[in-house]
Amino acid sequence: MTGCLSRPQPRRVSANEKLNIGVVGAGGKGSSDTDHCASENIVALCDVDEDTLNSRRQKYPRARIYTDWRQMFDQEKSLDAVIVSTPDHMHAIVAATAMKLGKHVYCQKPLVQTVYEARLMRKLAKDYGVTTQMGNQGSAEDGLRRTVELVQAGLIGQVHQVHVWSNRPVWPQGMDRPPGSDPVPGTLHWDEWLGVAPFRPFKSKVYHPFAWRGWQDFGTGALGDMACHTANMPFRALKLGYPSEIEAETSPMNKETYPLKSKIRFLFPAREGLDPVNFWWYDGGNPKPGDPYNHDGNNKPPQELTREIEEMMGSIPGSGCLLIGEKGKIFSPDDYGARFFIQMKGEKELTEGKNHDAVKAVPQRIPRNAFEGDADKRQHLEWIAGCKGGPVPYSNFDIAAYLTEIILLGCVAMRTGRKLEWDGPGMRATNAPEAMQFVKRQYRKGWSL
Repeated sequence: MTGCLSRPQPRRVSANEKLNIGVVGAGGKGSSDTDHCASENIVALCDVDEDTLNSRRQKYPRARIYTDWRQMFDQEKSLDAVIVSTPDHMHAIVAATAMKLGKHVYCQKPLVQTVYEARLMRKLAKDYGVTTQMGNQGSAEDGLRRTVELVQAGLIGQVHQVHVWSNRPVWPQGMDRPPGSDPVPGTLHWDEWLGVAPFRPFKSKVYHPFAWRGWQDFGTGALGDMACHTANMPFRALKLGYPSEIEAETSPMNKETYPLKSKIRFLFPAREGLDPVNFWWYDGGNPKPGDPYNHDGNNKPPQELTREIEEMMGSIPGSGCLLIGEKGKIFSPDDYGARFFIQMKGEKELTEGKNHDAVKAVPQRIPRNAFEGDADKRQHLEWIAGCKGGPVPYSNFDIAAYLTEIILLGCVAMRTGRKLEWDGPGMRATNAPEAMQFVKRQYRKGWSL
């Protein structure tokens, strides 16, 4: 490939044609990702676990099956688009390869595992002109788009504080690597599962199929898992851009897994006429008695900030997002931003957003997702329509990679163990050069972007 003119281009597909889709990571979330795109041609399924493949091929008997995504790309020349639903550590290399082949990409959240990968994904999507979408399905919700409109219209004034919290992790975290090894099941291709990550021996029920999220080599912890959902609305609404400072307080942390509890502060400087914002993230909690790697969920914003929420709901929900502005507050009680409540200055309680008089006066300006079904399905259908020349999907990589990059800085701060002074354009901590190993990691020999 010697120049821009030689870059593969996506095949033009009319609205009446069907996309040829390949799936990498056919189990878990990949199964619903595939099913939401079943209106198209599912021509290939790839998974490192043959048991998963055998289960999924019963629903898609015409799809050819692979255990190595590289072979799928080599042999399936007719692919128009690729769904990437692997563990986090493999997102970037699979999606980047697909885009370089001129394939549209739907990739699960978090879009990638490192800051460098996020920056690269954003660039590749633009360079190759492919249609992209990240799987943070709250982006399809009317409530999230409406909240973005309200904040940007100045309804609650300048926002100086954002608090986002999560009930994750719902998997063990805070433990060290177990000793020894177990026999690799005959149906699992362990080397391909490890992919770009450093080699380690297989241990039964420790990494595969779901427990990988808490391991630093494979996942992004609670922050990476859920902030692409819960921080999506404030990131968009407040045009947050690059933070200038990131600092993390955590429970004890080692070099293998993310901590059981974390509180992370991002300072976003003034931008586009907006004042500086302190953005706080909370996850996990204290260890449960007799269960040191699972938490009690007690890590939430200060009670003085959530009093009205507790009065309205009876308790603080496991996940939520609270924006505190000079003129009022906006609270969303779920992961996706589907519902929101307003409390203007002088009001005693929170009111359902759609019923608040101040909300009714703000005009709609963001197009809504026009498809039917739940948010997850509509997120996929919006991507499919975009692949066929329709509007650009709302969570395309230009915005999704930016959001993911900012979120992953919290992982960098946790792993570095110190406050970071961040140079966003330069993609570096000016006061902590040791952070670079977590910004851009080394891939295992034989694997490269």
